[in-house]
Amino acid sequence: MGMLIKLLAWLMVPVICLFALVLYVARPFNPDNNRLLGRVVARVGRFLLGMERPLEGADNMPQDRPTVVIANHQHNDDLFVMGDLLPPRTVTVGKSSLVWVPFFGQVFWLGGNVILNRGRSHKAIAVMQATSEAISRDRKSLWVFPEGTRSRGRGLQRFKKGAFHAAVAAGAPITMVCASQYYDRTLGWSGRREPVTIRILPPVETAGLTVEDIPELMARCHQQMAAAIAGSA
Repeated sequence: MGMLIKLLAWLMVPVICLFALVLYVARPFNPDNNRLLGRVVARVGRFLLGMERPLEGADNMPQDRPTVVIANHQHNDDLFVMGDLLPPRTVTVGKSSLVWVPFFGQVFWLGGNVILNRGRSHKAIAVMQATSEAISRDRKSLWVFPEGTRSRGRGLQRFKKGAFHAAVAAGAPITMVCASQYYDRTLGWSGRREPVTIRILPPVETAGLTVEDIPELMARCHQQMAAAIAGSA
């Protein structure tokens, strides 16, 4: 039963994206399209999965200024867990292969999201630095999974530098979204998913920091996220 419900939830994603294409074509590269789509996909997905998502610290998410959001990445179902938490005018970061996913890839591109080739780390950092200009100039926020890949519930992995370069270059605060560990499993015969608690931490200011401060900034954010995730378990 659980697998059938999960299949239905994921089959709904391209269907929702197909209808969303009308909005994306009508106002292409408008970052608020992503927030509206994320809200619909996440809430429909959680409804179908029967997943509860307690949320703590919602007021910590900046709504009136750009921010770089970093979140831990565990499973593909993170789309349902976190998709409705994007602040206004947010673009996200994803790997280049996402562009080829039917309908989802097209709205991802039309949403002005950042597409990275993970095999070219130097180029990826350059793209993230260029994105910092969009944060400052266009007042966009940026959502990043700094681990770069899914942990599958095995704890917080090492961070990559791109998001921190973007935040420091733009002088934008870093907002941490911390999801409790979950193992993509069902509860009982009904196929309901296990609950996932989200904690949003107060923004970490980066104004005045330089590239030399990035290692310490990364270590501090990693420590705070790891403690918050452990506290949400």
